[in-house]
Amino acid sequence: MIHNTKCECGHQNHVGTLLCESCGKPLQEDGGSEPLEMKYDGVARRSQRSNPGVLDRVWNFFSSVKVAIYLIIITLLGSALGTIYPQESTFLNFDPSYYKDNYGTTGEWYYKLGLSHTFESWWYITLLFMIGTSLIVCSLDRVLPLYRALNKQQIRKHLNFITRQKVTFSADVPRTEASGEDSAEVWTRKAAEALRRKHYKVHTDGTALLAEKNRFSRWGPYINHIGLIIFLGAVLMRSIPGWHMDQHLAFPEGQTVHIPETDYYLKNEKFTLEFYKPEELSDDFRAKGQDVPKVYETKAVLYRCTQDCDDPSKKPVLTEVHRQDIIVNKPLEYKGLLAFQFDFKPSPMLISVKPSLKNKVTGENYGSFTLPMADPADEYQAGPYRLKLQAYFPEFGLSDKGAPLTKSKEPKMPAFVFTVTGPGLKPEGEPYMYFPRQVDKVNFRQDDINGALADKLELSVGSMEDVQISEYISYLNIRVDRAMPFIWVGAAISMIGLTMGFYWHHRRIWLRIDGGRLALGAHTNKNWYGIRKEVSEVLRKTGIEVDPKTLERKVIPS
Repeated sequence: MIHNTKCECGHQNHVGTLLCESCGKPLQEDGGSEPLEMKYDGVARRSQRSNPGVLDRVWNFFSSVKVAIYLIIITLLGSALGTIYPQESTFLNFDPSYYKDNYGTTGEWYYKLGLSHTFESWWYITLLFMIGTSLIVCSLDRVLPLYRALNKQQIRKHLNFITRQKVTFSADVPRTEASGEDSAEVWTRKAAEALRRKHYKVHTDGTALLAEKNRFSRWGPYINHIGLIIFLGAVLMRSIPGWHMDQHLAFPEGQTVHIPETDYYLKNEKFTLEFYKPEELSDDFRAKGQDVPKVYETKAVLYRCTQDCDDPSKKPVLTEVHRQDIIVNKPLEYKGLLAFQFDFKPSPMLISVKPSLKNKVTGENYGSFTLPMADPADEYQAGPYRLKLQAYFPEFGLSDKGAPLTKSKEPKMPAFVFTVTGPGLKPEGEPYMYFPRQVDKVNFRQDDINGALADKLELSVGSMEDVQISEYISYLNIRVDRAMPFIWVGAAISMIGLTMGFYWHHRRIWLRIDGGRLALGAHTNKNWYGIRKEVSEVLRKTGIEVDPKTLERKVIPS
């Protein structure tokens, strides 16, 4: 257990300090001659407390570099496991039996263990969170003591501190011929000038000197940590609803589809498909008789919900915000939302019809109206008759008890129930059920359902020109990544920190002259050959010739 009190220079050090924060004197006198441990200049760190409490133990756990390395290795192994088979997010329509059918027993266990959604799993997110916490705690545990050590450096260091540096030199100072001047002070000024020419910042105190350059490089690892923390934080923010989306959605032609977790709706106004002509294809494709798409394009309109967005009982109020044709490699882009053309599928589906209301007795046509399958209006007018929509069944069916219901939201067998009011009808109106498709009219016996009203009025489509059919479903890859700017910022900051740490080296040189005897010590965090060479050149310019190789803990006799 370490018990520190005041140093002989009078400075009170924190418990756990190895070298006096002021003069640098080793506080554990072991009589050794080995180079001093210069990490953080021997300043105490919180993780070195002798009697840690519960919070200190948690701090010590996350401040350990060894723990951080283990966490990174475990995360890398988990990431590797997540790439063995395709992840669930890569499928347009995910089927849990996919893994067993394609990869056998290993695929089945891969799915059961949850590895098929590794990167969204709780344990993977927890590992990322722990790595981020470790980065923060490691940085704080070290950067604060380092700042304290470098911000209050004393010029005249203890002799034991200087002579126990890895790069040291000791010799008598050459005498000068200048009259009235102390040889030691003259030599110190020459050394200071030589160091300044090598871009050192020099501070002197009589015959003591401190020269330093590239101190900023010491902050490189911590700037790198800041960048990594921002990077990991941005990755974790992707789990926040609305911050990240990568989904494949179906957009039938002519329909408006809500984009989940957003206020946006996207309408596929028209899907265009063009195939290569046979003469434009290679021999391989012609031999197979395979059609190859040349262009497939979605004419898209993007809407934003401005009112009644979360009320299922009300129709949302939509405002058009963007209109763009989407083709491969040219996505729709609007305020961070991207819609890529991903795929298409032939799927004939009724979009709208334009029925006419006729008098079956006189043959009079009262007019027509457009009836969409996706979002029909509440009321329509045909001449003197008003048709109020009471119910709509996109895929009409009957329950076990004979009650009408819809099997899905897709207009496969659409049916409409209107209340018709007008001349010759009851004041409160009469019910009328309408099936746009002729086959459904026959199968469900539309005229029998409508009874006497079917003998008076008929709602029907005159020709195929009044029928709009969607031939394809356009599949779009919808992406939202609000965290991406933060990821790029974090990556840029991290690269700045790496550059600072790799290309610049923090170098310090201390010297003092006592009784005409020079003691010099130097320290760097990287490139010891470089600092030995610089010390040798400075000494040569002051009249002392020394081989750089002899500067590692060698004493030159006078």
